[in-house]
Amino acid sequence: MGCFSCFSSNEKKAFKRIHSNKRETSGAAAVANHRESLQKRTQYSLSRPKSQQELHSRSHSQRPQPPSESTRKAAAEATHQKASNKGDGQNNIAAQTFTFRELATATKNFRSECLIGEGGFGRVYKGLLNKTGQIVAVKQLDRNGLQGNREFLVEVLMLSLLHHPNLVNLIGYCADGDQRLLVYEYMPLGSLEDHLLDIEPNKIPLDWFTRMKISLHAAKGLEYLHHKANPPVIYRDLKSSNILLDKEYNAKLSDFGLAKVGPTGDNTHVSSRVMGTYGYCAPEYQLTGKLTIKSDVYSFGVVLLELITGKRAVDITRNGHQQNLVTWAEPIFKDPRRYLELADPLLEANFPKKSFNQAVAIASMCLQDDPAVRPLISDVVTALSTLSIAPNAEGLDSPFASPTRAPSTMSMSTEDSIISTNECKGEVAEAIEWGSNSRTQNARSLASCGSSV
Repeated sequence: MGCFSCFSSNEKKAFKRIHSNKRETSGAAAVANHRESLQKRTQYSLSRPKSQQELHSRSHSQRPQPPSESTRKAAAEATHQKASNKGDGQNNIAAQTFTFRELATATKNFRSECLIGEGGFGRVYKGLLNKTGQIVAVKQLDRNGLQGNREFLVEVLMLSLLHHPNLVNLIGYCADGDQRLLVYEYMPLGSLEDHLLDIEPNKIPLDWFTRMKISLHAAKGLEYLHHKANPPVIYRDLKSSNILLDKEYNAKLSDFGLAKVGPTGDNTHVSSRVMGTYGYCAPEYQLTGKLTIKSDVYSFGVVLLELITGKRAVDITRNGHQQNLVTWAEPIFKDPRRYLELADPLLEANFPKKSFNQAVAIASMCLQDDPAVRPLISDVVTALSTLSIAPNAEGLDSPFASPTRAPSTMSMSTEDSIISTNECKGEVAEAIEWGSNSRTQNARSLASCGSSV
């Protein structure tokens, strides 16, 4: 996918024409016009270096309310502007723009000692911003291929508009030349995977109520995306490594590069290339590419099952059918008398039996093969709300066994893994449409509130 610098002055004029005629043109039509202008007037220049002078000539301070500006302003002046989002009561914070030199300085030239994580799209470093003294996490995207650039653009677009206590906060980004970096708030305890599946020997494992608290926060993040974002957003990549924890074990969803705009109007699903991590993807999505919000509910069920069992979604070191966690658990789901067989041995049965049985039942419902039978994530939030309240929760002091192998990213054929230029343009247009519709809905909400006063 392209980056912000791919949009020339011609595209800026096209945007102005679209928005000046928005009284006569619907949001969807405006996006269609923009997509056509992209195809006629632009060539993707993902790797074309740009001088600092050129980057600064395109820069303006970015404001979060007009979503379409997110796609036009690749090098906004670094700002910390706050604007009240009256539609959902949240505060939107304009993403800053950083130079590559600033982020190199913050991470000590991306030294290995600052490396805190590595994924399919690049490496994540701990950094210290000189100007503010703020500790941040800097994700340096892989410069090889279009997929990393697609993630960069989609993540900036999404997180510039989506704000919730259980979504990681995007502080800013860098688009110097062919460098693509994202700057997030720093989550000191790392990922859920670090504390549940990759826990070091002799380290205290997560107690039951902390596990339920994490599951509730992850569900609330999904609830915001599915039912409060407008249009809805399908996260598509929920897994334990994408759930980050602060020092109080409050959980936030991260990594929105695979997020998709959900079905709107009379549509029931989004047709999409199958992307994600093996073991977490819903069966109907894997087989048909049909993506719905219930696909996220299935992935949540897998994460909840990991929290209950302490086992990975996929572990090739286990025997036979036990390698796939869901396959192993399905026969047990059918017999409530066997539920305790799912309990993580490290919990040492230190949990309320009723709470445990309810958590297993919730996971079972989320993992139904038929998406229509799965609950809405809002119902899951309601069900989990009481399970995370600990009357007197205490940690368990037990050694953890050697970590098992992590689930591998879903393998695709070489042909399928290549994202064409048209697909990239489609992703840009789709994100623009989401932003345009989101702004329109907020404007209508404000108008409705004003008329009722």
